[in-house]
Amino acid sequence: MVVTRSMPRLCALLTCFNRVDKTLACLTALQVSASDAGVELSAVLVDDGSGDGTAERVRAGFPWVRVEQHRGKPLFWCRGMHRAMQLGLEGRPDFMLLLNDDTLIYPQALSVMLGCLPPAGASSLAIIVGSTRDDASGRHSYGGERARGAHRPLSFTMVTPSDQCQDVDTFNGNVVLLPAAVVQKVGLLDPSFEHAMGDIDYGLRARALGVRLLLAPGFQGACSNNPVNGTFKDASLPFRKRWAHILGRKGLPWRSWWVLTRRHGGWRWPALFVWPYVKVLLDGARGLRRTR
Repeated sequence: MVVTRSMPRLCALLTCFNRVDKTLACLTALQVSASDAGVELSAVLVDDGSGDGTAERVRAGFPWVRVEQHRGKPLFWCRGMHRAMQLGLEGRPDFMLLLNDDTLIYPQALSVMLGCLPPAGASSLAIIVGSTRDDASGRHSYGGERARGAHRPLSFTMVTPSDQCQDVDTFNGNVVLLPAAVVQKVGLLDPSFEHAMGDIDYGLRARALGVRLLLAPGFQGACSNNPVNGTFKDASLPFRKRWAHILGRKGLPWRSWWVLTRRHGGWRWPALFVWPYVKVLLDGARGLRRTR
């Protein structure tokens, strides 16, 4: 890729664990989209202790990616991405791109997202959110979200992309464009969040600071939904398994949920905090009565 001074510098941020083929495919798609958009591309990949050779293969195939191999207690998504943001800022890019390593962005994705930015000199800053769909079913999987109402500030519904940019309240962090001025104003992803919820929090924090969140037109990539089966939302599981799942890192760990509800739940936050756990307990009690 030929680099000129006029090319905006974009640093993609990723974290990964033991899915080398998906990670390599993601980086390949990113490179194509960056070339199409005419940006100077770099990336930071935080490898969260993979044992499948991800770090070595990325270094060999993508010399523009800075790889940090984490050793020790697993970081999971939010803390891995927080570390990637720290490292990415060292290069002083014009833009940062939150990117899940299981997301294959389309060739036009970065061009479309960059085209959604407010014009130079505009009074408001903006984050540009991309939407993804499941490759097999074609269904909308991740993207921008809006709160269901003032009385349900932490219950969101996904916004279907149209042919125009749309304002949203927050986002899933699968493919999200952050201008440097936004990062300077909002800061980094909060490592208080153990895995999920950090992206939702970032969007809500940005909105509270007057940053617009714009959903880009159309779909920007392919990414499969995480299945509900086998999670705390799976009502068919025995109570003990559901309880273990809801408290686990990939469920609704109480420390992370405490931070999110206190920060964004308004005066109802104590009720919002306890309700998911109470619901699992009530479901378990109903199941116990049925077995007697």
